[in-house]
Amino acid sequence: MARAKPKKASETVRPKEDRAPAARPAKDSASSTISKGDIVWIDYEGWILNPNGTRTLFDTTRAEVAKKEDRFDEKKVYADFPIIVGHGRILPGLDEALVGVDIGKEITIRIPPDKGAGERDPKLVELHPLREFLKQEIHPEVGMEVSLGGRKGTITQVTGGRVRIDYNNPLAGRTLEYALRVTKKADSTEEKLRAILEMDYGLPDQFKITTDPEGAEVVVPDICKTDERWFVSKFRVVADIREVLGLPKVRFVEEYVKAPPKAEPAKPPEKVEEAKPEPEAPREEKPAPEPRPEPQRSEEELPPEEKSPEEL
Repeated sequence: MARAKPKKASETVRPKEDRAPAARPAKDSASSTISKGDIVWIDYEGWILNPNGTRTLFDTTRAEVAKKEDRFDEKKVYADFPIIVGHGRILPGLDEALVGVDIGKEITIRIPPDKGAGERDPKLVELHPLREFLKQEIHPEVGMEVSLGGRKGTITQVTGGRVRIDYNNPLAGRTLEYALRVTKKADSTEEKLRAILEMDYGLPDQFKITTDPEGAEVVVPDICKTDERWFVSKFRVVADIREVLGLPKVRFVEEYVKAPPKAEPAKPPEKVEEAKPEPEAPREEKPAPEPRPEPQRSEEELPPEEKSPEEL
């Protein structure tokens, strides 16, 4: 959403609805009516009203509208987002018009230039030599956004070796129209803390938040420990917490937990093989002993009783 510094000027056109000039009700966290200082989420379409009566979409939280108008960006997250009403973070006309709006009701707000991005300043349109861009290997084209000397601008013309850059806000001098709806309001301290983290840094769900009568404790996620963007955003987070929540103390905690040693996977029990009896060596069968022949006696050796009668 475009933002600009508040300027004193004519009144903003209020939402297209009848409103009684009665006094504002007292601020109540449970009330459905928005008051200054509330943190709310908005869902909107932002249009530029052209002099010829047409209008051009310049910003939206609604994906279907972006696709219909051929302005869809795949890198963008289309969802309602939180703001602090009356905190000067959005266009002053829109900031003022949100006060008194009912949660959930679709409204249309028309914002003139003096309550929007301001009037165009001709002094913010400058000519630069083309060679400045070519030295940086930049080939300028009409409509290209560039940054020179810490200032962001839009190229409006490239001709005759010169490049014209408009450093005015792209919405400067334009009448704007918002179709929006307040989707919800932060009530609890934790909801408000997470909304502030979302506005100023992002990743609100990754912070661990606990609250007590003395204040709040915010445990920082690991990604913040090496993120330079968090080092810068933290100071704005603290300033918003002090201004909006008024907590006496907020503690930011960084935890460095040693990871437990990885358990080695259990080895399957080894199978004990039963000892098998060793096979007996084959016994050698000894051949049966041959019968010994009986010794023969000679006739002289025969006893007398064994001699034949002829020999007697």
